[in-house]
Amino acid sequence: MTAPDESTRLPAAAGDELKACCAAAYSSDVVALLLGDSYHPGGTALTRRLTGHLALTDASRVLDVASGRGTTALLLADAFGVCVDGVDYSPANTALAQGTAAATGLAERVTFTTGDAEHLPFPDGVFDAVVCECALCTFPDTVQAAAEFARVLRPGGRVGIADVTAAPDRLPPELTGLGARIACIADARPPAEYAEILAAAGLRTIHTERHDAAMTRMIDQIEARLNLLRMTAAARLADAGVDLAAAPAVLAASRAAIADGTLGYTLLIAEKSP
Repeated sequence: MTAPDESTRLPAAAGDELKACCAAAYSSDVVALLLGDSYHPGGTALTRRLTGHLALTDASRVLDVASGRGTTALLLADAFGVCVDGVDYSPANTALAQGTAAATGLAERVTFTTGDAEHLPFPDGVFDAVVCECALCTFPDTVQAAAEFARVLRPGGRVGIADVTAAPDRLPPELTGLGARIACIADARPPAEYAEILAAAGLRTIHTERHDAAMTRMIDQIEARLNLLRMTAAARLADAGVDLAAAPAVLAASRAAIADGTLGYTLLIAEKSP
């Protein structure tokens, strides 16, 4: 295995700008309308499958990185009986998620904090598992984020990642640029490169699965919702920065890239050395 290429890291100022753009996008009500409750391919079914590989018990403490509006953290607490901390860069998402935890009676087992995945606001070795869904490839410094995952894990703890994968040199022009990066495409890596990044942080990949079909289904859902919103909420879409004229070409390019293997969606489980 080769060391991850640190030349892909963005300068600090550009990284902060990207984080702010992602936070604004994923706290937008329009994005919620387009993506539904789960902001990632496979929805809660794939979250349950990922969680099944984490060897959790009812005494486990789990960290959900880029927790958004709390869907995954609340599911883990409710369905698996674990204690969960969610961390998200968006204060709006943190507030919404904490409100949902209170409304569903889960506030004693789920806590949400505003914070940066590259500088997690938690001590060393306090979590039994870390979950990060469809977000690692949006972080400006994936190497630093992986190091933070390892730092807050106890020895023998596991990381569960589900993320977009890509062959970057084969991406068409429609799937590059800032918008594509926020959409988890432009800086996605091949599965082997994610494994190398995790390995450099002391996390050994023990299981991988491809779920490319889940990504195609999500594209179909986004297209259907876009067509509906085009008729009922075109102004809201435009205000949120959604380019309705460009959307069909982007969706078509995404489908083609999945079909030829350029894009995919992969579940990875990695373990910290005991």
